[in-house]
Amino acid sequence: MAKSLDESDAGISCFVSSLPGFRGILKQRFTDFIVNEVDTDGNTVRLTSFDIPPEEPEDNAEENRSASDKDYTSEIESFRLLCGEVDADALKAFLESVLSSESDVPPILLSPDPDKSHRAEVHNFFKKNFKFLVTDTVEESEGSSKRVRVRSWSGKGGRQDKRGMKRKDPRDGQVYDSRGTDSWPENLGKFLRFNLYKENKDTQEALGIVGKMLGVQQRSFGFAGTKDKRSVSTQRVTMFKQHAKRLAGLNRSLFGIRVGDFCYVKEGLVLGQLSGNRFTITLRDVVADCEDTIKAAAYGLQRNGFVNYYGLQRFGSSSVPTHLVGAALLRGEWKLATNLILDPKEGERPFIREAREYYKEHGDVDSTLKKLPRHLVAEKAILQCLKKFPGNYLQALKGIPRTLRMMYVHSYQSYLWNHAASTRVQKYGISQVVLGDLVFCKETSPAEVSSSGISEHEDDCNERDNCLLDLSDEVQSEENVQSVKVVDSEDLLKGLYTFEDVVLPLPGSRILYPANDVASVYHDLAEKDGINLTESVHGAKEFSISCMKGAYRRVFQRPQDFVWELVDYTDDNIPLVETDLDIMKKAADSSKEVHVDKISSSLTKNFGPELSAGKHLGNEDLLPAVDPDHKSDILSPKLALKLTFTLPTSCYATMAIRELLKSSTSVSYHKALNH
Repeated sequence: MAKSLDESDAGISCFVSSLPGFRGILKQRFTDFIVNEVDTDGNTVRLTSFDIPPEEPEDNAEENRSASDKDYTSEIESFRLLCGEVDADALKAFLESVLSSESDVPPILLSPDPDKSHRAEVHNFFKKNFKFLVTDTVEESEGSSKRVRVRSWSGKGGRQDKRGMKRKDPRDGQVYDSRGTDSWPENLGKFLRFNLYKENKDTQEALGIVGKMLGVQQRSFGFAGTKDKRSVSTQRVTMFKQHAKRLAGLNRSLFGIRVGDFCYVKEGLVLGQLSGNRFTITLRDVVADCEDTIKAAAYGLQRNGFVNYYGLQRFGSSSVPTHLVGAALLRGEWKLATNLILDPKEGERPFIREAREYYKEHGDVDSTLKKLPRHLVAEKAILQCLKKFPGNYLQALKGIPRTLRMMYVHSYQSYLWNHAASTRVQKYGISQVVLGDLVFCKETSPAEVSSSGISEHEDDCNERDNCLLDLSDEVQSEENVQSVKVVDSEDLLKGLYTFEDVVLPLPGSRILYPANDVASVYHDLAEKDGINLTESVHGAKEFSISCMKGAYRRVFQRPQDFVWELVDYTDDNIPLVETDLDIMKKAADSSKEVHVDKISSSLTKNFGPELSAGKHLGNEDLLPAVDPDHKSDILSPKLALKLTFTLPTSCYATMAIRELLKSSTSVSYHKALNH
């Protein structure tokens, strides 16, 4: 079995500055890597409140509270003119029952009404005059006239099941749809937006847990991007027609996850709806020849930036890099690609490796499926397809969820991009633009530049199965492609462009290549791998670069709003940075008021004693208890470097850290520093 990918294998080989680096441990604890999403308006997303927003305007709430005291004579008389004596009398009796009863009142059916426009008038009448009643149209039997049904809706349960999906009313057998407009308050946006705070869990895992507790599928959630597993992160999420009170109630049972900052909005989130991420990174056990070396490196990163490589996370954490699978797909070698995904891999947990070895030896699909854990999405999808279509490897590969299967090809594009970026820096340096470089045109607006860049939706994601992105789904207009130009001699004379403007393409059918030696890197590497970047050798379009539009990515990136400080510490068990949850707890502790019914004042109770001991919700990374005999080792003085900065979406914070330390960012390297 092959070893894990080195940075040089992924094309990561250059630095911006020649400043010396120093020793520092990245992610010794998951609390050393904090990520806060930055929304499209530039606001940093934080967990600040567990309060539940009002679900109706005050006048509506007052109306409902005093409904039993109100005289509806005028409304009933208006309804009499609209629908006649019989229906008006039926409504009057129904209202009396609803307003005087604590329990559900059976619905009533109005007279048969074949006139669709008249039925619409009836529905609108109820929406306007009776906020606490719900109407829909039913057909008692096939071919019979349709009738308007009127029922009470107090929000106490109605006729919907715990998943909020369709359910039959046990009294009349009719089907209700809780997603319909009649069962959702008109004044609320149809999407509940909330901030998801998670510790040592990736986005998919956290939402899977929340979804299971709510009884909804994971696809019910909308989010802008996935976040790193080994971290503490806060990001925005949306759900369709869910009440904040129900979601907030989960906080008492969730472990390593909190949800808050609820509000109702009109639109749900989709991938890519963010401007970047705010990182707070703590490098522990920092050692340098002198403190000035650390300070110079920090100032250098702030001033000089870093080469905007795709980090190692892009290529997966296993011993079979995802770009190798991508190369096999581009060549049309379906069986090889399948085997690369399924075969045993170095460094995996024993029971996973045993399951892979079992399948490789016996080919027993059913038994292997039972042995493989749920998080191996691609492997399980392939095996399930092979069970139905033995030997059809292309069909099996297409069984993998689209965003995941496209990751392999995009990984190969990133592999080529990294090597091209290294060649650009090695050949021409970073001090100036050279003839033949590609740049974004100066007249290009910021919005166009953003949409012309890489549409990447994971940010320092180090789990292979969670790096879900799909460049082919990014709509790239002809105007955006045209906004990139080749630098000519006139541009050099005018001095319009700097190295910060230089971009390189991810191969595709609508991109330009540089008009200098850098272009040959793409074609030479691809040819070495048996791939043609302009022609497809097979008919599966989604696995062909020539059928993808392509995109552009800046070669250079400077961290924004960069702040850093050196921190002295002695105990590796103590977090050196406050998380959003820590800040909330501190605010709650400082408050003299205690309201047992409020989530915000029962933080200590709900979060458990572990927080008061300076620990966090997840316990996967807590270090073992300290032996008193070794107390002197723990209390020896140590130095940490705390960094806070913002990066645009698709940029890897680990590449900024690499520039600072001048050392590898691989997980194995930093694990070795811990020992």
